[in-house]
Amino acid sequence: MDFDLTPEQQQLRDAVASLGRRYGHGYFVAKAKSGGHTTELWDEAGRLGYLGVNIPTEYGGGGGGITELSIVCEELAAAGCPLLLLVVSPAIAATVIGRHGTEAQRRRFLPGFADGSLKMVFAITEPEAGSNFHRLGTVARRSGDGWILSGRKCFISGVDEAPYVLVVARVADDEPDAAGRSASADGSASSATDRLKPALFIVPTDAPGLTRSKLDMEIVSPENQWLLYLDDVRLPADALLGSDTGADYRSGLAVGLPALFAGLNPERITVAAMAAGTARYAIERASTYTASRQVWGRPIGAHQGVSHPLAHAAVQVELARLMIAKAATLYDAGRDTEAGVAANLAKYASAEAAALAVDTAIQVHGGNGMTTDYGVATLLGAVRAGRIAPVSREMILNFVAQHVLRQPKTY
Repeated sequence: MDFDLTPEQQQLRDAVASLGRRYGHGYFVAKAKSGGHTTELWDEAGRLGYLGVNIPTEYGGGGGGITELSIVCEELAAAGCPLLLLVVSPAIAATVIGRHGTEAQRRRFLPGFADGSLKMVFAITEPEAGSNFHRLGTVARRSGDGWILSGRKCFISGVDEAPYVLVVARVADDEPDAAGRSASADGSASSATDRLKPALFIVPTDAPGLTRSKLDMEIVSPENQWLLYLDDVRLPADALLGSDTGADYRSGLAVGLPALFAGLNPERITVAAMAAGTARYAIERASTYTASRQVWGRPIGAHQGVSHPLAHAAVQVELARLMIAKAATLYDAGRDTEAGVAANLAKYASAEAAALAVDTAIQVHGGNGMTTDYGVATLLGAVRAGRIAPVSREMILNFVAQHVLRQPKTY
């Protein structure tokens, strides 16, 4: 068991931390409040190769894994610049295409992920389905050699910044049996209402029939959230992930569930890393303040009522970081089942630790903690949202109860 980073990983951590500090939380907040985006930081990180650390070298990437991408996510967040699109684009979309796309799709998209010139967002959440993605209402139907997509998506991050969105839909089975039923995964027949199969589609964000409306959020972030409306969006055959032509579309359908799950573990791990970095930033700001702010002739950090809550938060953050490292290591080793458990634990632990750290940092600042200048209250909305998305703490507890503790399923 080795808890040390490799020399290359340590160099990456130091370099990304240095880049993040050059921009800092003030830059992040200014962009968010002006309605702008962190384009300069993203572009520079891409030129330096940090956004493509998990992309194979044959497509222009760094040849690393989710461990390396987690380092990038954590260190930028620790500098006060938590970039949500790092999770959405290189962690989810690039991983899914790298693992399950055709060679043509990999060559078309992965080089852009590698140098940061391409952003691709991810659309799975729907207004009615919530956490139950088995009941997605977005449907893809065959039309000649292509596809027609119809449905709605919500809380889709960064659609205004990306030329493509990876849409999760359910595909209508065009070959029902004689009784009008289709075969289910276990070989049994299902009703017409269940005659749907999951698949992923690479959809241009300027496609006719695809429209969006902005969701107003009480979160200080340069990345916006959107509602998407897909009204008979027509797509070519190769928009189906894993399929080049209409003739081999079944190969794309076959990779639907594996491709979806291939993106969920990296999502949880990198979200956890971003949360841990945000927590580190808050604790650092608070520790600097409490060590220098003097009341009654001594630094307020000398009082245990101030220092102990900060110390407790720091312990929780370090424990979460250990689980993040374990989850990333398991994922990069191809141990997907174990990585799934660890990724959920990491996401839960880091979300709780980040919420605690930011809340504690605000408290020890007193009234200053609620001002923009001191740079901690601006993180409150984001870390609170981290306990809800991309999977809620309650659903993780359900997962642990069922899959770790072997309790009966309750939903």
